[in-house]
Amino acid sequence: MEPVIRAVGASRVLEGEVPVTLVLEATLAVAPGEFVAITGPSGSGKSSLLYLLGLLDRPTSGSIVLEGVNTSELDEDALAEARLSHLGFVFQSNFLLPEFTAIENVMLPMQRLDRLSDAEIRERAETLLNSLGLAAQRDKRPNQMSGGQCQRVAVARALANDPAIILADEPTGNLDTASSATVQSILRELAHKHGRAVIVITHDRDFAQTADRKIVVVDGRIQSDVEKP
Repeated sequence: MEPVIRAVGASRVLEGEVPVTLVLEATLAVAPGEFVAITGPSGSGKSSLLYLLGLLDRPTSGSIVLEGVNTSELDEDALAEARLSHLGFVFQSNFLLPEFTAIENVMLPMQRLDRLSDAEIRERAETLLNSLGLAAQRDKRPNQMSGGQCQRVAVARALANDPAIILADEPTGNLDTASSATVQSILRELAHKHGRAVIVITHDRDFAQTADRKIVVVDGRIQSDVEKP
């Protein structure tokens, strides 16, 4: 199957008197339906690699190819459109807007993309929340929900624009064991049952072992990329 996203010799270097290399010549490809875990020591460049794949940073050299498009050739507006259309993000801190309800948080990406009517946006947000067991939390604000519920709302928000790729940076890092297991299960299902490419950074070895592939990053380099037998 054709990869939905590829890094081709992608590096990220912060210029200065002493240049700092965050990612060095990363090459990888992820296909639809793959569940990929990125692991490695703290400060090894895992998040920097995810930010390149998520088009949040531009590579200093090399390229990120998203659904056949070399994103190095896109201007800032086109990059923002690509992020909204093709990518969904889940972070360790859920980054829900505290003044908005669960459904309002999920509606935001669709409102920004502006491809659906208001009624369609609300209907899709309700459907996503219901599918994640959050019907009763629809009108609650983040401070009225548990950490696990907030993270599931964040997953619903990531899915709002029906992205091909989900990028998650330590999505279970702030959760208790039960909530962590729930979020892990949801992410695996998004790959295996719904055909998304799911790329997760995690320090949880057990979580990483459940992935289809485990990529280990050390000192900015991809040290290994092992597919589960």
